[in-house]
Amino acid sequence: MKRRAFLQATGATGLFLFFQGSVLDAQAPPIEGPRPAGYPADCNAYLRIGADGRVGCFTGKVELGQGIMTSLAMLLAEELDVPFSQVDVLMGDTDLCPWDSATGGSTTLWQFGPALRGAAAEARAVLLRLAAARLKAPEASLEIKEGVISVSGEPSRRAAFGELVQGKRLERFLGAVQPKKVRALAGTSPVRKDAVAKVTGAAQYTADLGFPGTLHACILRPPAHGLTLKTVDTAAAERLPGVQVVREGTFVAVLHEKPSEARKAMELVKATFDGAEPAVDAATIYAHLVAKAPALKGALQGDLQAGEAKAAHLAQGEYLNAYVAHAPMEPHSAVARWENGRMTVWLSTQAPFPAKAQVAQALGLPADQVRIITPFVGGAFGGKLPPAPIAVEAARLAKATGRPVQVVWSRKEEFFLDTYRPAAVVKVRSGLDRDGRISFWDYKVFGIGDRESDIGYTLPNRHIQATGDGPGLHPVLTGAWRAPAANTNVFARESHMDVLAALAKADPVAFRLSHLTNPRTIRLLKQVAERFGWVSGAGPTGRGQGVALGAWRGTLAVAMAEVAVDRKTGQVVVKRVVQGLDLGLVVNPDGARQQIEGGATMGMGYALSEGLRFKGGTVLDENFDTYTLPRFSWLPKLDVVFGDSPDLPSQGCGEPAIVCMGAVLANAVYDAVGARVCHLPMTPARILEALPKA
Repeated sequence: MKRRAFLQATGATGLFLFFQGSVLDAQAPPIEGPRPAGYPADCNAYLRIGADGRVGCFTGKVELGQGIMTSLAMLLAEELDVPFSQVDVLMGDTDLCPWDSATGGSTTLWQFGPALRGAAAEARAVLLRLAAARLKAPEASLEIKEGVISVSGEPSRRAAFGELVQGKRLERFLGAVQPKKVRALAGTSPVRKDAVAKVTGAAQYTADLGFPGTLHACILRPPAHGLTLKTVDTAAAERLPGVQVVREGTFVAVLHEKPSEARKAMELVKATFDGAEPAVDAATIYAHLVAKAPALKGALQGDLQAGEAKAAHLAQGEYLNAYVAHAPMEPHSAVARWENGRMTVWLSTQAPFPAKAQVAQALGLPADQVRIITPFVGGAFGGKLPPAPIAVEAARLAKATGRPVQVVWSRKEEFFLDTYRPAAVVKVRSGLDRDGRISFWDYKVFGIGDRESDIGYTLPNRHIQATGDGPGLHPVLTGAWRAPAANTNVFARESHMDVLAALAKADPVAFRLSHLTNPRTIRLLKQVAERFGWVSGAGPTGRGQGVALGAWRGTLAVAMAEVAVDRKTGQVVVKRVVQGLDLGLVVNPDGARQQIEGGATMGMGYALSEGLRFKGGTVLDENFDTYTLPRFSWLPKLDVVFGDSPDLPSQGCGEPAIVCMGAVLANAVYDAVGARVCHLPMTPARILEALPKA
């Protein structure tokens, strides 16, 4: 649906509601959560009701394939008592949607959901008041069903939402309205709002967009990080018919109405660069991180020396993970148009509002002269979370040329300009007392934070420290990558828990249970073990089974996996994975399963194959011929278990599903062949190297 038609269908000139007081009662169960500063109090920002009764849902969140277009429509439909099919969703338009920080961290349902429900609850209350006046009946005698308000027991006395609106501007003032407690839609799985468009190919992404006279731009990039432009000669490129060249300082672009001609012109540009590349590579980065990281910081609990004195057995380990690219199927893309003193940018991003601020600042424009529109986004995983330079690049070129400009990063640019998951080193020293319980835990993280390093095991003497990221520590750009820091820490912590279980000659599940007190975690671990058919025994058993526990923003995760390892080639085949998540109330079970299955599949990549190759500032991986993503042929049998916590607020499931995959597969490999691989990804070469030590 075009935006104008959408606004007409959802009554942008129809019902406008104005309220005073709190939008959301903090006591309203079951979905609740923080309301970030900046969210508007006016519920008109979140919804519109048209004269035909259709409801528009407006959100600054964006659809990345995770299914929130459907889940948010479910929440709104239930709160208003309208059919799900009657709700239309508009996302990521900074002119039409309420402010939002970004879409990331699995925050949509617990962060934006309460604000949306609060707005819908107040709209519902206003409609009841209007209906009471029109039907001349007490509000208490009214009932709502599928967008129609009627007098209980007298169905002929009725008024539909659209009739009450009549295309007029209505103003009402109410205090706080508590959302409903009864949930009818939650737990159902309607057809996704984006399903038909995506299955039929009608869905449009930023790279699909264009306007008459659009120029396609190629931008001059340095060959390596650490280098800057010294000289440039664009004469040969400018001689090609139809080519325009824009140069502003070190920013150089060639443009043409045909993308292929723009690429040809860029090949003719002659440039030199100077500067110093970082003196590290993919092999030496780990020593560099330990040597150059800022000072460790973290709280000490108990007494490490006393705990070590009680230890009958000591264990230490060093766990490494490489840089990992986001590698979305859709590369960064932007289309910018400068018209009537306003800049509009269609942008593939997770953060339209921060991108708006970035473009306004770069162009020296007031914020109200910049608009960001985000169509469907073809994957992001945190890589499109920071405001990428592409929005400013496209906007600068559109303003300089006076014509619409499209910028689409090549796959080489996508790898080179990515903000990778940081490489990291985790060092752990620990011990067991004579009863087989952990007596001390000394945990140090270099190159990344300590997020999810502590899941709540009973560790009486522990010191968890991290360095985070210091200036210039990483030779490449780094950023959020599906549960930042959690993948690293869960891999290290859960691998080391297995080391201790083996040292104690204990079953890995039983060993964990003996160190857990949280009833939710214990219950979920037992649920997953039952579904998996866990066979108890101290490892390595040769069965190739592994277990790992994780968490992310209030969601608990347990994963179990079965693998087979070819001792001759080092190849790992993942046969099956059971993922258990306790995420509170599950709004859309099918959508949640899709997220969890996707997380497990993507997690196989960082566990088994994905690690950036670089030398100095030169990124050696430029495409998927050398950077290996999980293949369809790798897919195991995937099973999902939901924790039994329907009375808890809904949490996210995109990040939690991926955090355990490195650890659970490493532990399964150990159980299969007795080889402990402490370096991700666990390539065949690394497994072959570890086998003689088994």
